[in-house]
Amino acid sequence: MERSEKREFVESLATIFAETSFVLVARNAGLTVADVSELRRKMRAAGASYKVAKNRLATRALEGTRFQGISPLLKGPTALAWSTDPVAVAKTAVEFAKTNDKFVVLGGALGTQTLSADGVKALAELPSLETLRAQLVGLIQTPATRIAGVLQAPGGQVARVLAAYAKKDAA
Repeated sequence: MERSEKREFVESLATIFAETSFVLVARNAGLTVADVSELRRKMRAAGASYKVAKNRLATRALEGTRFQGISPLLKGPTALAWSTDPVAVAKTAVEFAKTNDKFVVLGGALGTQTLSADGVKALAELPSLETLRAQLVGLIQTPATRIAGVLQAPGGQVARVLAAYAKKDAA
């Protein structure tokens, strides 16, 4: 890589770090091209990006950003993954790490909060943004459903009582 290419790469990474909410750092030593292609495909499907970057260039791109705390993790063969939905990236990476021993999640950063590998695994166990939205809508709709049921119940009870009296009189 020439100096100008390196400068452009650092600038593009810095722009990405300014726009994203979560960055994951993983060790990718020994992954085959097929494994990396499969991981990138899964990341893309989750709305995330995955890039193998030189540690020195990634460290320069991290300087002055809110993700500066992950710089110590950039040792050895590492890769970065990022997205605006932190749960999607964490889930994809943790699931891939379970099936491939050569891919190890080292940690990450959610805003200014630096996460260890256990923190990323805990983040992966959270429901996705779509699921949380659906649960929130369900919580909002539940009281309305209960109110409708309560309002309908007395009418139904009166009808059942009248039906019981009608059957009693008919007998």
